[in-house]
Amino acid sequence: MWFLGWKGASGFSASSTAEQVTQGIDGTALTAIVTGASSGLGLETTRVLASRGVHVVMAVRNVDSGKNVKETVLKEIPSAKIDVMELDLSSMASVRKFAADFNSSGLSLNILINNAGVMATPFLLSQDNIELQFATNHLGHFLLTNLLLETMKKTVRECKQEGRIVILSSEAHRFAYREGILFDKINDESGYNSYFSYGQSKLANILHAKELARRLKEEGVEITVNSLHPGSIVTNILRYHGYVNALANMVGKYFLKNVQQGAATQCYVALHPQVKGVSGEYFMDCNKADPTSLAKDSGLAKKLWEFSSSLTNPK
Repeated sequence: MWFLGWKGASGFSASSTAEQVTQGIDGTALTAIVTGASSGLGLETTRVLASRGVHVVMAVRNVDSGKNVKETVLKEIPSAKIDVMELDLSSMASVRKFAADFNSSGLSLNILINNAGVMATPFLLSQDNIELQFATNHLGHFLLTNLLLETMKKTVRECKQEGRIVILSSEAHRFAYREGILFDKINDESGYNSYFSYGQSKLANILHAKELARRLKEEGVEITVNSLHPGSIVTNILRYHGYVNALANMVGKYFLKNVQQGAATQCYVALHPQVKGVSGEYFMDCNKADPTSLAKDSGLAKKLWEFSSSLTNPK
């Protein structure tokens, strides 16, 4: 059981659950996409948002697993509105297909939660020959967000209600490579460190949120973009490190958050009225937090945007 009950300005703490931070909020007019929705934080986020009336589109690699989750949630919440769509964030072709299918579906888009991720993988390349953690955790979400943005803008205009983009980062952004983002060595296997590369991808998540928030504000669009650290949680994200994963599962219940607590911050940032109009911030334990100086570097954020655009634009 998570033992830190200190409450911040929001009135919530590290021990608050996703259900608690969304208590009493009516989301029946909203539609959300949640990536990585078939397990861990994504599953709990899907369940809680659906329980608040939100129409949730589960964006998942394994459609069968997604459908099983949908059936489980429907047994608990028969009124839940849930769709399952295939999305592999490590494949730009898959991201483009998902976005095209969603954009042509006629559905609104009020909330986008970029939740999916991989952690500390051995050196692997994505289908597009980009280091897997950078490709999945940052680049896939960067492309997805850009491709869905017009639909979200249209929803904002029609519903006259703020749109929200929520990007999961991590305190691991503090342990990226010393330079932050290795633009010229993204695919350099010789200098690869699985944990630093994970930190690099999580730093990229914060920088992405900062730069997109700046651009949307400059454009005068009512869409907020925030990043967050969900907390240290036992999920299957450490599946590439068997011994560490086993140890985490054994002792985690005493020192780490459970999934209900872990999903709280993203549900808070996605739904809570306290976050209205707040953009370009980094959250932890349902409160604003202070990331590293690299994460606040506007020049680095712009450079990353240009780099990401060059990698995702069709040649």
